[in-house]
Amino acid sequence: MRVTTRNARFQQWQALLGNRTKRQRGGEFLVQGVRPITLAIRHGWEIRAMLYDGEARLSRWATETLDSLQSTKVAMAPVLLSELGEKDELELLAVVAMPDDDLSRIPVHRRLLAVLFDRPTSPGNLGTLIRSADAFGAEAVVVAGHAADVYDPRTVRASTGSLFAVPTVRVPAPEPVLSWVAAVRAQGIDLRVAGTDEHGPADLADFDFTGPTLLLVGNEATGLSNAWREACDALVRIPITGSASSLNAATAGAIALYEAARQRGGTRY
Repeated sequence: MRVTTRNARFQQWQALLGNRTKRQRGGEFLVQGVRPITLAIRHGWEIRAMLYDGEARLSRWATETLDSLQSTKVAMAPVLLSELGEKDELELLAVVAMPDDDLSRIPVHRRLLAVLFDRPTSPGNLGTLIRSADAFGAEAVVVAGHAADVYDPRTVRASTGSLFAVPTVRVPAPEPVLSWVAAVRAQGIDLRVAGTDEHGPADLADFDFTGPTLLLVGNEATGLSNAWREACDALVRIPITGSASSLNAATAGAIALYEAARQRGGTRY
């Protein structure tokens, strides 16, 4: 297939960039970059189409990637590919299917570490937290409530491919997660729920992260909702000094995840 004009197919893909409703309706999103595309393929995500520069001599990676897939392959005019990828001199752009938002995607065991982001508003913060979760050994990210879109191009870019390595599940409200927590506990796994809060009664380092843990990170402006605060077994604070009154939500989440990894002996630092 070749696309050299802004035809209906091009417009369909273009809508995936900024229209969340159309992304959700089509169940697909755009991915660019060597690492993200490589990880999407490695972790078994469904690649619906691979768009490539129809006029350039492709790199070995791009050629091998195209040859390895049974997906639809579309040769595009370079200017159109750059428009979709929001980047000049792009070789490949993948159209990737969204997985189901199902909490059963989270692996359940006695060393489980997962993180929940309550109503994040910034795609960059959301992608950054997914990246931190991957870096520090968390096995899942849950995105709760009315939130930035997991499949927004800005989220995908900020995750630098970690979105494809760490199951990331969207839930509309606390109830499905609380039911899941109850089901995990019914299996004999003492899953503890710990929330980050600047006024929490305990320091982060004093909480025992070595057991199965669901870490909650609050909205950038308002923190955790009352429903999530009530669900916590513990609220922990990150000691800070200086004139800063608080930390960026994604930064706070990364620090808490690092502490969990440190206690579990899983960091390289």
